Amino acid sequence: MEAYALLLAATLNAGTVLAIASLGLLINEKAGVLNLGAEGMMLCAAIAGFATVVHTGSDVAGFLAGMGAGALLAAIFGVLVIWLGTNQYATGLALSLFGAGFSAFAGIRYVQEKLPERPSFAVPLLSDIPWAGPALFQQHPMVYIAMGLCLALIWFLFKSRTGLVLRAVGESPESAHALGYPVRRIRLAAVVMGGALCGLAGAYISIIYTPLWVEGMVAGKGWIALALTTFATWRPARVLLGAYLFGGVTMLQFHLQGAGVDVPSQMLTALPYLSTIVVLALISRNPAWIRVNMPASLGKPFHPGS
Repeated sequence: MEAYALLLAATLNAGTVLAIASLGLLINEKAGVLNLGAEGMMLCAAIAGFATVVHTGSDVAGFLAGMGAGALLAAIFGVLVIWLGTNQYATGLALSLFGAGFSAFAGIRYVQEKLPERPSFAVPLLSDIPWAGPALFQQHPMVYIAMGLCLALIWFLFKSRTGLVLRAVGESPESAHALGYPVRRIRLAAVVMGGALCGLAGAYISIIYTPLWVEGMVAGKGWIALALTTFATWRPARVLLGAYLFGGVTMLQFHLQGAGVDVPSQMLTALPYLSTIVVLALISRNPAWIRVNMPASLGKPFHPGS
């Protein structure tokens, strides 16, 4: 039972990275902007957050630095695609490549650096409950923040006027513009907020999830986060559940290796990516269902004068 408790705890920890990044990308896509640069933003945020903690010893400062790095890169992306009209797909891929290269260059001197001793966290009383305590109530606060963020995003998108306007911009920017809403500014705000959350996820990887810096340490999580938004059909609650599902698959490889399962390690390492491909293939069998749930203007440019 203890092994399963540890597996559940690791699942929540791994799923938090994907949940935060995916919720950020969901905000982008609800406004009609597709940002394929999540991997690059997360890598730059990871090195920004790690370097900040090395120099300041403050995790909070590291998270803020990561969010700032992600927001800055997203703002550059937003100006290029929203105001200058560059192709969203090509610009996102360029951002991802840039982030991978820049983070590797900037992180050379931090490869051997170590962070201060990590504090342990536990919810009073609840953490002492057998099995459930270690599994659910001895997590880093960011795990619970991700859950709260999901609930807040549900309320924002479906209960608030601002969220309704954001969704309207994603569905029909022309109609929103005709009603007097600043479509481009709304889209830019959504892109920057999404970038900040991707940055927070990247900083969480280097500060908490694996407290070190290694080139390419995001290891495809940005791409999985992108796939998750489609897998969840652009619903925040499904994003959270999907993040824990993929987090569980990621952690399962280590659990199986520890249990002595005679499966090639390469196959176990590929499990998260294979599951992503399988899920997307299954979803793609019903394109009409995707079109019903997908923001109608996703990936399409908007020019106020046209």
